[in-house]
Amino acid sequence: MRAIRITEPGNPDVMRLEEMELPEPGPGEARVALACTGVNFIDTYQRSGQYKMDLPFIPGSEGGGKIDAVGPDVTAFAPGDLVAFASSPGTYAEYAVVPVSKLVPVPPGVNLMTATAAMLQGMTAHYLTHDTYPIRPGDTVLIHAAGGGTGLLLVQMAKMRGARVLGTVSTEEKEMLAREAGADEIIRYTEQDFAGEVKRLTNGRGVNAVYDSVGRDTFLKSLSCLRPRGYLVLFGQSSGAVEPFDPQLLNKAGSVYLTRPTLGHYTQNGDELRRRAGDVLAWVVDGRLSVRIDKTFPLEEAAEAHRYMESRQSKGKVLLGTQLGRTMKIEQLDQAMDRQDLVDKAGWDSFPASDPPTNY
Repeated sequence: MRAIRITEPGNPDVMRLEEMELPEPGPGEARVALACTGVNFIDTYQRSGQYKMDLPFIPGSEGGGKIDAVGPDVTAFAPGDLVAFASSPGTYAEYAVVPVSKLVPVPPGVNLMTATAAMLQGMTAHYLTHDTYPIRPGDTVLIHAAGGGTGLLLVQMAKMRGARVLGTVSTEEKEMLAREAGADEIIRYTEQDFAGEVKRLTNGRGVNAVYDSVGRDTFLKSLSCLRPRGYLVLFGQSSGAVEPFDPQLLNKAGSVYLTRPTLGHYTQNGDELRRRAGDVLAWVVDGRLSVRIDKTFPLEEAAEAHRYMESRQSKGKVLLGTQLGRTMKIEQLDQAMDRQDLVDKAGWDSFPASDPPTNY
C-alpha cells in the first residue's frame, strides 16, 4: 500500500509517500480500505515536533472507508461495511488497521466523505459544548476561528444549545460562513481588537466561555473577555503553545477557570464515542448540522494540505483522498445518475484528481 511516512520532525516536506506492507488486523481490529482521511491541526503539531512522536510514523488519526478484513474474533463488523473513525493513528495511507471499538457505522443518508469530515471535529465540538463547558440557554460565548472547520461546528452546536455566539474571523469570506452557521456577532480580529469588541458587545460583562483553538496569540486577551467565574476552554494552539504563566492571572481575571481538554478523555470507551458520533451524524441526517468540506487533496499532496492548514486558509474540513475514494465517488455518481437522483456537485468538486462525468 501507499502511505505517508515521517522519519524526522520538521516542515511539511518531511512527509514522504512510500510503498509499505499491507497491515493485518489482529484480535479486536479491522482493516479499513481508506477512501479519505481527515487533516487536523494536531497532525501538524506531531509532524513539526511540537508534540513528540516515536519515529518513524504514519501521520493522521481520522478516516473513512470500507472494511476489507477483520480480526478473528470480530463479529460487530464485516468486510464491505462503510465506517468512519477518529483517534486511531496511521491514516495518511491507503489502508489502516483500527480497533473496532473506535469504528462508527456510516448511517443511511450520510455520504462517506461527510461522515469522515464529521468525526474528529464534530465530536470535538460536541464534547466542548456539552461537557467541558456545557452551554445553557441564555449564555454568551466567544468562539475563535469561527469560520474554520471546528469553529463552524461549534457555532452551530452553541446555537442549538441556546447561546448568543460571538465569533472571531480573519476575512470577509470566513465572516459570511460564520454568519451562515448562526453566529450572532462577528469580530474581524485582523481589523479590530477582539477583547475590546467583546466588552462592547456584552456591555462590559464579558462572556460565559471562550472556546480558543488559537493559543499563544489569543490566550491573555481571551482571559480578559470572561465574566467572573467564566471558562477559558483552550483546545488548540494553531498560533503556537501558550507560554508559562502565573496562576494568579486566573484570580485577577475574575476567579475564572482554565481547561485544556482533548477528545480522548471525552471518548474513554466505545459507548461514549458512539454516543457522541451518533448525535453528530443524526444531526447531519436531520439537517440541524451542516459539515462543510473545504478542500480535498490527493494523498501524495499531504505536504500541500499541511501548508494550507498552517496558513490559516481553511474554511471547513480539509481531507486527503485516495484512489479508492475516487473510485467509490465515481460509482456513487454513476448509481445516482442511473436512478436519476440529484447529484451532490459540491461533494464532487471537492474531490481530487478527477473530473465530473461528461453527462453530468
